[in-house]
Amino acid sequence: MEREIVIYPADVLKTRAEEVKEFNEEIKKLVEDMFDTMYKRGGVGLAANQVGVLKRVVVIDLHSRTEKEGKEQIVLINPEIVTQEGEVVKEEGCLSLPGLYRKVKRAAYVKVKAQNLEGEEFEIEGEGLLARALQHEIDHLNGIVFIDRLSPLQKRLALEKYRKLKRKYEKELVQNR
Repeated sequence: MEREIVIYPADVLKTRAEEVKEFNEEIKKLVEDMFDTMYKRGGVGLAANQVGVLKRVVVIDLHSRTEKEGKEQIVLINPEIVTQEGEVVKEEGCLSLPGLYRKVKRAAYVKVKAQNLEGEEFEIEGEGLLARALQHEIDHLNGIVFIDRLSPLQKRLALEKYRKLKRKYEKELVQNR
């Protein structure tokens, strides 16, 4: 089931998500809904607080922005970055800041420790888009959005542009209801 995406500057996006302690049907349903929402909105990653749930849950699928079947779904519960190396600056966007894209500096490589839907620990390593998605989504769980990674001047300029985009987005939302 598709859930509504929380739009910046909602407080839930600025709040650190809570650790998942119970691996139950509620978490499985949340993950399923998050994938549905991410695919419907054309994203490659989604954190639970972006759908209004303050739990440390992330879903990622780099292979499709629209379809579920035949994809490589990554589920990370209670993820933590354990290693970061290198540096790369690339453009990022976010479903919670629709239409806004800015160049953001991130580590080129990351290793992340997390748990799966059964609570079992595992590690995942990533470079390129996967490294960027892992860092972006874990930032969300820590109450950080990508524009928080910009210089003060760049953030101010991005927010000015975003205010205009948000008004346009809200008008389209009303028209499509």
